[in-house]
Amino acid sequence: MPQVMEFKLPDLGEGLTEAEIVRWLVAVGDVVAIDQPVVEVETAKAMVEVPCPYGGVVTARFGEEGTELPVGAPLITVAVGASSLPEAPAAQAAEAEASGNVPRPLIGYGEDHSRPARRRRVRPVTAAVSAPVAAPAPVAAPVAPAAPAGPVPVISPLVRKLAKDGGVDLRALRGSGPDGLILRADVEAALTALRAPGPAPAAAVASPAAGAAQGERIPLKGVRGAVAEKLSRSRREIPDATCWVDADATELMAARAAMNAVGGPKISVLALLARICTAALARYPELNSTVDLAAKEIVRLPSVHLGFAAQTERGLVVPVVRDAQHRNPESLSAEFARLTEVARAGKLTPADLTGGTFTLNNYGVFGVDGSTPIINHPEAAMLGVGRIIDKPWVHEGQLAVRKVVQLSLTFDHRVCDGGTAGGFLRYVADCVESPAVLLRSL
Repeated sequence: MPQVMEFKLPDLGEGLTEAEIVRWLVAVGDVVAIDQPVVEVETAKAMVEVPCPYGGVVTARFGEEGTELPVGAPLITVAVGASSLPEAPAAQAAEAEASGNVPRPLIGYGEDHSRPARRRRVRPVTAAVSAPVAAPAPVAAPVAPAAPAGPVPVISPLVRKLAKDGGVDLRALRGSGPDGLILRADVEAALTALRAPGPAPAAAVASPAAGAAQGERIPLKGVRGAVAEKLSRSRREIPDATCWVDADATELMAARAAMNAVGGPKISVLALLARICTAALARYPELNSTVDLAAKEIVRLPSVHLGFAAQTERGLVVPVVRDAQHRNPESLSAEFARLTEVARAGKLTPADLTGGTFTLNNYGVFGVDGSTPIINHPEAAMLGVGRIIDKPWVHEGQLAVRKVVQLSLTFDHRVCDGGTAGGFLRYVADCVESPAVLLRSL
């Protein structure tokens, strides 16, 4: 007899605690195979297709598109061993519970030993067979008459922190999530109710035009929310400073043209600059480090995992090229192209977007010369590259038109002094102006 297994939203890595349902890939009644993607979700770092570890018939879906679910919340239930929709999924779910059948780890994510094991609760899904389960709208701070005994139904530590900071008693809330799970929207609704003023006189009610004048409110979540949080944390924690220099890139552009003239894969300017960066970091390892505030230590990192800023339809993302110090310009060009294509398709995984140790930011593609970028926390430095344009330049004692670029280095002043940062930037500029300098370190 088929067993109804419940599949919960897995931990997608890097401490992510929630995800938003973007698109369901299966419907109730569909037959799914083991490890078949069933839903596309958006985390704070990437769009991810989530595969289901069970094969069978989908008996219920939890949440509509646009619903935000915490890690560990139910996604779907699957009747394992069925070839069509079962007649009594609730009874089969009870049998699955009684059998103690433990689901195997989700392929690609592994087991999360950081969370204590939780007893599976059987939930009726008969109503969900005929129609998907819609996520109820957040209730404006419903207060129970008395605080119930037992554990508070909260999974996300962010929700707990939000409630604690706002003075909201979680035991006094009824959650709008599955099985009464308290979601962030419930806590935010409670905070809004606490801060709301008393009833206003009828004459003081604002007109629709007055409300519209307050402007459009756009939720700060997903990629935009993650960027906002990371940049804000960088500003709070890192005492950054910026130095910059103009460089004559004529010889670098000529070297690139010569490389591409011999055939084979094309070498990008970004790849040449990346190779120069890895050579410079070998000379100035202070800038390939991070600060451990808890231990009060500077940690110098052995490998260069090079991030590069890429603008996509979903916003700014920073894919990471692993072990960039072991790659030549041809390999770097290929990896930049691959990651850029995946980023534009919205298919970057959390692993593609994390673990960087140094960032290369080519804002010249936007037609600007200079910038003072914010360091990509928890890294210690970022090299910015402006547009390469023709400018008057004194070359060998003569005024000439040369291809000039502005380079800027923003660095964490805790890991080094200005002399180190200036030495790094000067070495990069020397390699740009005379690529033969780089041959000494190859």
